[in-house]
Amino acid sequence: MLNIGKIEEGFVLDHIEAGQSLSIYHHLQLDKLDCTVAIIKNARSGKMGKKDILKVECDIDKLNLDILAFIDHNITVNIIKDGNIVAKKDLVLPKEIRGVIKCKNPRCITSIEQELPHVFLLADEKAEVYRCKYCEEKFDKMSFYKY
Repeated sequence: MLNIGKIEEGFVLDHIEAGQSLSIYHHLQLDKLDCTVAIIKNARSGKMGKKDILKVECDIDKLNLDILAFIDHNITVNIIKDGNIVAKKDLVLPKEIRGVIKCKNPRCITSIEQELPHVFLLADEKAEVYRCKYCEEKFDKMSFYKY
């Protein structure tokens, strides 16, 4: 039996697709924070079969919920205070992603103007499609997971 202690204050990211926790760890830049992080991979789940879990002992305000929602809006965010879950945050696909993903179109203005921020807008919420604000290039979400 694996036993990971409870955290006093922070958040727990639950229902992460199995094998994606390390990618999420890097995209959320948790490696740059001075906090305790527990990564649980391939935990048994009645709902998903297998899942990953991230336990992070730091202020929830340090978490970029837009990036997390973009990665997977089905992740459960549990907020912990005094060792207990005090709230759950629902993730919603952000309407705009800025500076997280890059446009791959070589003719896009962001390829020429290097200091221009990469901005993607949610074009189709149901299909989870994002397009470059400048050239309309569709973003391939599968390339995002190859970290």
